[in-house]
Amino acid sequence: MCGIAALQLRNPSLHPRMGTLLSSMLCQIVDRGPDSAGLAVYDVPGLVSPGTSTLSLLGRHQGRDASIITASLGDLLPSDASPTVQIIGDTTLVNAAVPTDLLVKAVSETLPGSTITGRGEHVAVMKSVGHPMEIAADHGLESMAGSQGLSHTRMATESAVTAGGSHPFSVADDLCLVHNGSFSNHATVRRNLLREGVVFDSDNDTEVGARYIASRLTQGDSLEEALVNLGRVLDGFYTLVVTTADGMAVVRDPIACKPAIIAETDDYVAMASEYRALAALPGIGSARIFEPEPGKVYTWSL
Repeated sequence: MCGIAALQLRNPSLHPRMGTLLSSMLCQIVDRGPDSAGLAVYDVPGLVSPGTSTLSLLGRHQGRDASIITASLGDLLPSDASPTVQIIGDTTLVNAAVPTDLLVKAVSETLPGSTITGRGEHVAVMKSVGHPMEIAADHGLESMAGSQGLSHTRMATESAVTAGGSHPFSVADDLCLVHNGSFSNHATVRRNLLREGVVFDSDNDTEVGARYIASRLTQGDSLEEALVNLGRVLDGFYTLVVTTADGMAVVRDPIACKPAIIAETDDYVAMASEYRALAALPGIGSARIFEPEPGKVYTWSL
């Protein structure tokens, strides 16, 4: 059993409250996953910057001082890249004015063995082991402004309790996935993706789903099409939430074994594993509230 809380803010006047609202939602799903937790936040000033790429690295200790990492990256990147490195809670954020792939290459050379947990122009990903609200506080969630937020509390069932096994999984630019449930044939799908040259960072079945979606998007699928194809390939019981730079999608397995509830207004779309996580949102009394239908993909855009 895991918990999911996701929020897309359509009304820019709510962006300053993103962290406060997501934190209140997260608080209500802690008991669904006390092992570990993760966050993906979009367009948060100070974490990401327009026109630049940001990498989220697992852990605050990368074996080298942040100033030394910054200097090493500066030697590898173009002179106008202006790399920066900052520590937020248990996460290291690396930013530079270069394409993401070039920044990934430079970080891999500078910090071999580091694990990239998030990448893109808009998203920062933070995850760790421990009590979800302590993880949120360590990363300063409540004070964050932004356009979208995605959170997950994990009760591990098919792989070890590790920060790397926590959700979200972000395996392509600004793409994140969280998952409540399990994929029964993930090993088979993993082998197929490995044959295609896909590289994995963990043994988690959710990463298989994330890598599959990223592969389908690369092949030209829309997000909705990628999730429809996922339902044809991956078996199991699940609720998935996927976020992109400007979109959010929700899908449940064909028999809707795992819970999900959605609240939609002109100002926002929110999804959670339980209604109590939605109850304190502004305007909830007049929101359209519904359970996603089995197997149906729901998508929204900013």
